[in-house]
Amino acid sequence: MSGPFAGFKWLALIRDWSVFAEGFAYTIAVSLLALLLALILGVLFGVLGTSQWKLGRNINRIYVEFMQNTPLVIQIFFLYHGLPHLGIVLPVFSVGVLGVGIYHGAYMSEAVRAGIQAIHRGQLEAAYSQGFKYQDAMRHIILPQAKRMALPPLTNQVVSLIKNTSVLAMVAGGELMYQADSWASTSLYYGPAYIVTGLLYLIICLPLALYASRLERRMEVRA
Repeated sequence: MSGPFAGFKWLALIRDWSVFAEGFAYTIAVSLLALLLALILGVLFGVLGTSQWKLGRNINRIYVEFMQNTPLVIQIFFLYHGLPHLGIVLPVFSVGVLGVGIYHGAYMSEAVRAGIQAIHRGQLEAAYSQGFKYQDAMRHIILPQAKRMALPPLTNQVVSLIKNTSVLAMVAGGELMYQADSWASTSLYYGPAYIVTGLLYLIICLPLALYASRLERRMEVRA
C-alpha cells in the first residue's frame, strides 16, 4: 500500500524514533527554562505596570507593546542572525530560551497586572497603614491573592509557550518541529512525521489546557 500514511513509512518512523524523542526532550527543556524566564519577567513587569511610579508604568507599556506587536519569528531571527553582528553569538538553545521567554513574559505580565488590579485598592492601603512598604505589600499581601486570579490565563500562556518553541525550526533549533522537518525531508515520509509531532505536542499541551479550563470554571462558580 502506497500513500502518505503507508505502513512502511510508519515502520521507518518507529525505527528512527530516537530522532523524535530527542526533539521532544529538547522542546521540554527549552519550554521549562523559557517558562521560568517568562514568569520572572511577567511578575516584574506586571508589578511595574500597576506601580505608582510613572516611569515604571511606561517601561511596562514599552516592553508589552513591542513584544506583543512584533512577530516572535522576527525576534528569534534577530537573536540568531542579528546579535552576531554586535559581537554576541548565542547557542541556538539560548536563543530559544531567551526569545520565547521574553516574548511570553510580556503576555504573562498583562495577566499578572490584571490579577493585581482585580484586588481591591483597600488591601494595599491597609498594608500601608500597618507599616508595609510597597514591595513588601506586593510580596506578602497583593501577589498571593492576585496569583489566584492570574493562574488561568498564565496556564493558557504556558500552552502557547510550548507550541511557540516550534519557531526554532527556522533556525535549526533542534527541537521537536525541527527534528520532524529534518527527518521528513530526508525520508519524504511527511504524513507520519507530522502526525506524531502533533500528538507529542498534544500530550504536553492538552492536560494544561484542560487544567486552565477547570480553573476558569472554578473562578466563575466562586464569582
